[in-house]
Amino acid sequence: MTLDKFRPYISRFLDPFVKGFDRVGMTPDGVSVVAFGMAILAAAAFFLGGRAAPVWYAAAAALVFLNGWLDIVDGALAREQEVASAGGDLLDHVLDRYADIIIIAGLAAGIGDYLLGFLAVTGVVMTSYLGTQAQAVGLDRVYGGLVGRADRLAIIGVVGFLAYPVSGEVAGLTLIGWLLVFLAVVGHLTALQRFFYSWTALE
Repeated sequence: MTLDKFRPYISRFLDPFVKGFDRVGMTPDGVSVVAFGMAILAAAAFFLGGRAAPVWYAAAAALVFLNGWLDIVDGALAREQEVASAGGDLLDHVLDRYADIIIIAGLAAGIGDYLLGFLAVTGVVMTSYLGTQAQAVGLDRVYGGLVGRADRLAIIGVVGFLAYPVSGEVAGLTLIGWLLVFLAVVGHLTALQRFFYSWTALE
């Protein structure tokens, strides 16, 4: 289900953004930081969507999509400026993990369900960890499995937009609550998929 496999096909859509950032002197690391800023704003909007007014969910969804888009642009900009480096890659991955954590924290805090938030964030973090740990033991980085980061952001964004007009509960959970259940279950399943793939490849 992972959308990461489609990254090579969207390069032509990136060009205007890459050239625009390049013209104003933005560095790839700068774009990564801006993307992280979008994640912080998204988390705040998700919190307000649950505690104040549902219209904030739509704003949060737009900010999540911005975070995901900028996360693609920073790599393309590094290639355009020929400044791709291990340090830049490290910064990008660290900010991505913090972005994942803070977005899910905003979702959970908004509905006041911290147990679901804990289960969701551990699933997401373990998914990412197993992808990079495969690389650390000598394999290629693993992007596969049920849900990758691109899929996750797309699903969070879509549900965020739906949570604005859709209210009420099903089996005691709101739409955001069921999103956290989904992220928890599928996150841990994806992590296990990546573990068994790597384990098998090492034999």
